[in-house]
Amino acid sequence: MRPRQWIKNGLIVVAPAAAGTLLHHDVARHTAIAFLAFCLVASALYVLNDLRDVEADREHPTKRYRAIASGQLHTPVAVSAAAVLLVAGFLLPFAIPRPQDLFLVLGLYVAISLSYIFWLKTIAIIELGTVASGYFLRAYAGAASSHIFVSTWFLVVISFGALFLVVGKRDSELKTVGAGTTRKVLAEYTSNFLDSALTLCATVVVTGYCLWAFDTSATGLSSNHDAALPVRLSVVPVVFAVLFILRSVEAGNGAAPEDLVLHDRTVQVLLVLWAALLALGVYQ
Repeated sequence: MRPRQWIKNGLIVVAPAAAGTLLHHDVARHTAIAFLAFCLVASALYVLNDLRDVEADREHPTKRYRAIASGQLHTPVAVSAAAVLLVAGFLLPFAIPRPQDLFLVLGLYVAISLSYIFWLKTIAIIELGTVASGYFLRAYAGAASSHIFVSTWFLVVISFGALFLVVGKRDSELKTVGAGTTRKVLAEYTSNFLDSALTLCATVVVTGYCLWAFDTSATGLSSNHDAALPVRLSVVPVVFAVLFILRSVEAGNGAAPEDLVLHDRTVQVLLVLWAALLALGVYQ
């Protein structure tokens, strides 16, 4: 179930937090339900992915310790658990009014993830976008659960930010593990290509975030110049975080997003600073 990766579902909080509505009772409840639904559904898909990749995982230096690859969890139990988790995840949205939008996001996430597990993970470039779409759908689920409007720049930042993290992880894997049996699609990439893709994504992320932060119509702070200042200053930790990740990837140390948040002190400090500036601007 990989509970340590549930931290990715924290993206669900971003849209209502940026909109200034997260502290509203109904929004907070809807956001929590969406978070739990994604935890359950994602866990079901992690189990299915591990069943599909069991042989390759046994050749990986760390993935071979996963429950299915190591033989601790038997296939019938894993399949049953995945089915229960998936059903439970799709039952939760019934607890919110007008759950259709959240159902749609969850349905898209499952459809794309299954396509990735059984087919798309072997197709270069497409597999990058497929993995990145999971981050985007998580962020959009926070808006869908409470029917919150999100700006175009927000969607741009989330989309390319997700792609930035995925490309960075692939680049580090290529430099450290190599194009072996653990992830066959790595043989389709070169370090030069992934470095160029990483620079492209980083450029769009920083540009998009600056446009969002300085566009008062997008942030909803057009009538409050004092509140707009902290949001604009939040550009600083975003730029430094992007530069730090670029440096880490170049050194072959580009970790998974959950590892960056859980273990890297620099990223943690930048994340807290960004959240504090955003909260100061939106909620004062």
